[in-house]
Amino acid sequence: MGPGSLIGRGEELGRLVRVLDAAAGGLAGVALVGGDAGIGKTRLIRELVELARRRDFVVLVGQCAELGDALPYLPLTDALRGAAGGPVVEGLAARPVLRRLLPDSDAAPADVVTGGLAQQRLFGSMLSLLTEVAEQRPVLFVLEDLHWADRSTRDLVVFLTRMLQRERVCLVGTYRTDDLHRRHPLRPVLAELQRLPLVTGVEVPPLADEAMAAHLAALGDGDANAIDGVVRRAGGNPFFAEELFASTAGSERLPGTLADVLMARVEGLSDTAQQVLRVAAVAGRRVDHEVLRAAAGLADEPLEEALREIVSRGLLAVGHRIGYEFRHALLQEAVYDDLLPGERTRLHLAFAGLLTERGGSAAELAHHYSAAHDLRGAVVASVEAGRRAIELGAPAEAHRHFDRALADWAHVPDAERLTGTTRVRLTLESAAAAADSGDYHRAIAQLKRLRQLVGTPELIAETNERLAYYQADADDSAGMVDTAHAAVTALGDEPENPLLAKALATYARTLWDNGRPEEARATATRALEVARRTGAADAEITALISLALFEEVTGTPARAEELLSGAAAQNSPNLSINLRARFNHARVQYERGNLEAAAKSTEEGVRLARETGLTWSVFGTDLRFLQYLVHYVDGDWATAETLANGFGIRVGTIAEAVLSSFALFVEVGQGRPAADERLRWLEPFWPQDEFVIYMARGLAAEQALWRGDPGTALTHVEAVLATLTRLNAGSIRMAATGLWALAEQAKDHRITAEQTRSIREQADELLARARYAAANGLSGPRGELGPEGRGWAARAEADWHRVYGTATPEIWRTTAEAFSFGFRYEEARSRWRLAEALLEAGDRASALVEWTAAVKIADRLRAVPLGAALAQLGRRARFSLTDDDQAGQSGPGRMGGSGGQGGPGVPGRTGGPGGRGGAVEALPVNVLASLTSREREVLALVTAGNSNREIGERLFISQKTASVHVSNILAKLGVATRTQAAAIAHQEGLAPPGD
Repeated sequence: MGPGSLIGRGEELGRLVRVLDAAAGGLAGVALVGGDAGIGKTRLIRELVELARRRDFVVLVGQCAELGDALPYLPLTDALRGAAGGPVVEGLAARPVLRRLLPDSDAAPADVVTGGLAQQRLFGSMLSLLTEVAEQRPVLFVLEDLHWADRSTRDLVVFLTRMLQRERVCLVGTYRTDDLHRRHPLRPVLAELQRLPLVTGVEVPPLADEAMAAHLAALGDGDANAIDGVVRRAGGNPFFAEELFASTAGSERLPGTLADVLMARVEGLSDTAQQVLRVAAVAGRRVDHEVLRAAAGLADEPLEEALREIVSRGLLAVGHRIGYEFRHALLQEAVYDDLLPGERTRLHLAFAGLLTERGGSAAELAHHYSAAHDLRGAVVASVEAGRRAIELGAPAEAHRHFDRALADWAHVPDAERLTGTTRVRLTLESAAAAADSGDYHRAIAQLKRLRQLVGTPELIAETNERLAYYQADADDSAGMVDTAHAAVTALGDEPENPLLAKALATYARTLWDNGRPEEARATATRALEVARRTGAADAEITALISLALFEEVTGTPARAEELLSGAAAQNSPNLSINLRARFNHARVQYERGNLEAAAKSTEEGVRLARETGLTWSVFGTDLRFLQYLVHYVDGDWATAETLANGFGIRVGTIAEAVLSSFALFVEVGQGRPAADERLRWLEPFWPQDEFVIYMARGLAAEQALWRGDPGTALTHVEAVLATLTRLNAGSIRMAATGLWALAEQAKDHRITAEQTRSIREQADELLARARYAAANGLSGPRGELGPEGRGWAARAEADWHRVYGTATPEIWRTTAEAFSFGFRYEEARSRWRLAEALLEAGDRASALVEWTAAVKIADRLRAVPLGAALAQLGRRARFSLTDDDQAGQSGPGRMGGSGGQGGPGVPGRTGGPGGRGGAVEALPVNVLASLTSREREVLALVTAGNSNREIGERLFISQKTASVHVSNILAKLGVATRTQAAAIAHQEGLAPPGD
């Protein structure tokens, strides 16, 4: 659409502005703007950009180009290059991986991080850049013409869409709907993203006739009849209408198609101007002035006259950098399509020569040489473009370039001399790029074909080792062990070398995956020996990790930790291996109950991932999972909650679902409503991934139990156990959770004798399942169960006794002691049951001690459901915290006091200012009966976590009045803190108010 005010697009602009407003307010948003070519998407975005700039947004705009997948991250490069000073430039200075995208970058050469790992680093760097900039000013990031985007750019859009949550970032992408044929690669991406609530789809429809007439009238002189004729022909397409309107000035004839219209405009130019425009069309949507001058072969004066004529006719516009761009991509396409075959070939070859002289990108050179049918130049440029794509972290594009070179290789006799590589080596690189991009099927197919061509022992070994490795990654076990063994035997008569160590390590992995643990251990031991003798650092670390994993399952965790300590102490040039070693070292420390060491190891691992830009790599993410889990167990739920802020609720992939499921630990433990929404998003992934179902449904079972629904809890437990093997140690926790549910059913006095018998039979089965998993490993008796495993095994035994009504204080004391290695929450839950058992045994004094200890832990954790259960027990037993106990809870670990977060906490009774510490008093049967209606409103808001100021705003009272109400509530309930009051409200069914 032309200049002037935006006509007829108020609704579409309004939807975009709402996304922009939300981003300014701290809720990231994504808008996908689709419409036919020429329908007005660019004009709409230009209006949004101008509005954002007036609102002090940082604006980044990048343009895709019709070069296939030749130029990875082209729109990102375009956007970053267009950033003029400010926080973006400052952020780029600290991120060489992004600076490397820019022409003439001064960033250091790419390090050993390449391919898929480099892509993870680049994605993480872009996310952190947007987050950093958004902390200063909100950001509008526009990517235009995504129908031309390369695979890596599409993956970046998906990544950012899923990771952006609370940042002040608005991401907008545009695409042509009429270009999206059934197999277009953007179609599944759009389908995936448009299911997310973060994403707003904006379809730009044909312009209404009245709006079109107003738009044409605003362009200039034209009688009503002419405008009416154009409106009827244009079909609501503003660009078509504008071209029709311009082409019919002074003419009675209306051209037939849009291409006819565009070429009629071109044919109205002088011969020289037409020549220049044809040259520019071969360059693409944009062209540099100097390159255009050289390709056109004109002197400055005639070139400038031709360009002035073209610009004045509105066919080219002066670009924001030194050069020109077509007013619309459709115009460039029409001019290009009108070229004669020989003319097109000659001009592409001319551009290739000019770009070679001027140091143009290898990807552009490959494009022009290929279009010019110069196979020699195309092969050389494609190999170089592939290597550059690997450095930039664009493995999909690298694979495409390498594949293109391989397709033409046989037609270039001196290809090895020109490229400095062999066909076999290039095939290995192409397969590696395919695997890095996730296309294991393609990588495996390439190597299977290559296996028929190689003849030397080294190449046979390398090809088979890589093939087996990719098969293992892809869970393609057919022939995997034989392939890995072939790699080892190929080197049988050769001196030991690093390749042999690598082949042995992969062979050990395949043996383990196929249930041959003893052979796997022996092979990994040999791999370690060969690696040390040949100085193969990567293979040595890999072998140490493999041996540790074997030892962990079949031997002793202490030996596993020793091996992993050695692996983590080494520094490989391969950062992925370093992170893998640190993750497994920290994991074994955690599983052995050494929480302090595990916290330190995870912190160091997360720091390494952050410093190397690999926060979002596989093991960078796993380290963050583990760091969260360590703090969940050691009772530092505030830190765990901070870490979980990055675990998005709105998930769309299995990896995101795994990350999200970890956040349920604290959310369920604290009784947060957010757990319900998270579980709704995770539910579609339950059939897709065993770990997600274990985490999500296991915690959904705990949530159901806290809500008094043991039947639903058992349904979740049975579903999880159905996915686990009997040897899986996770069965112990699931069985214990199921036994908790059965114990709740067993205590219902309404059940029949037959129902009791059925419950006990189920309990026997679950206990047998837990005992079997605790005693047996993959290759026989389990070497040693970690402290957490021992805790869950003890919990299973104790809840089995609850089912039968035979639980004793000694049984629950054993459980509490098993969790006392540092698992604060589970220790408190066990002490709750211990206090119950002691009361039933008549030992009131000991019960009070255990109850008090549990109350303190639950209150510090803000564990509302556990706090409510303890409150119920305390009221039944007429327990209260002593004054000394209250004082001991008033330090930094507490969440009470004016302005503190209400809701989570543990109720208790105090003697009050004039009472005796530790006095035992009974709460009223209806503990909220003494509250006025206003006090009930205030308590409901306290339960929702509102501060006094927020309560005042909600109820239209002063902050001081709200504070007085809170003080009165605490006094009437006989509690010391807001968290205790909130737990009582939760127990009594006083729900937080809706928004």
